[in-house]
Amino acid sequence: MDAMSEPRNIVLGVTGSIAAHRAVDLASLLTKRGHAVHVVLTADARRFVTEVPFQTLTRHPVVTDLFADDGWPPVHIRLADAADLLLVAPATAHTIARLALGLADDALTCIALALRPEAKVLIAPAMNGKMWLHPATQAHVATLRQRGAEFIGPEEGALACGYEGVGRLWEIEAIAERAAQLLET
Repeated sequence: MDAMSEPRNIVLGVTGSIAAHRAVDLASLLTKRGHAVHVVLTADARRFVTEVPFQTLTRHPVVTDLFADDGWPPVHIRLADAADLLLVAPATAHTIARLALGLADDALTCIALALRPEAKVLIAPAMNGKMWLHPATQAHVATLRQRGAEFIGPEEGALACGYEGVGRLWEIEAIAERAAQLLET
């Protein structure tokens, strides 16, 4: 992004994967590239990471609760209206299913449903390989792709669960680069 362009708004949804700690570096990298990064942590993500590093690095409040905000319009509508990109990294099988089914039971899924039609969606999965390859997960991925969401990853390698195989979060630099490309289109 050049110095004359206006910052693009990225809503970074972080879900409950061991890879959530890598989202801190992703938020930092996206912010250093000049984007306004607004982090939304799911309840399960908060079991792995806290709001403090995200808020410090992005200089924006971190959304953790759909009902904690006292502003108007509600935070999920403000962020959905402002977002140029919804980036979910890491995305668990559970969150991918909720997004595909249109469930709106937390801030992240409410934002996803309320997104402006021109906003882009990039999803970076991270989970056990058997979960990724399960027909239910693949059906949810196909549904989201059909609706215009793009997926980056997962990649193969050693998984936190002790298995080797597909399921690792894609490299942070590659996710950031793809996000930048999507914002240019």
